[in-house]
Amino acid sequence: MAYQIFISVGRKRLALTQNGKTIKRYPIAVGRMLSPTPVGTYQIINKQRNPGGPFGAMWMGLSAPHYGIHGTNNPSSIGKNVSKGCIRMFNKDVLELSRIVPVGTKVYIGR
Repeated sequence: MAYQIFISVGRKRLALTQNGKTIKRYPIAVGRMLSPTPVGTYQIINKQRNPGGPFGAMWMGLSAPHYGIHGTNNPSSIGKNVSKGCIRMFNKDVLELSRIVPVGTKVYIGR
């Protein structure tokens, strides 16, 4: 079961694929102009439930230092360019995604 995550910064969408087939799509928030979300290929390197602060119910750290996919304590920010480069998701969505994908999952971030 090879899972991959594809993030479209411009469309503010995260797509979860399994064996090349999209199985789920989620709305996200991305980095603002002064702190854009880094484009490239990364991996999920760790997970932490309830990390505190603005990170909502789950943090999934990326191999890009200081960047991650996480929940939010500000759900109205989803769909906007508001973060410091991280990928924000609704808490229910990031919890669901974190249950599906293992550490090591590839994350492709594109414009």
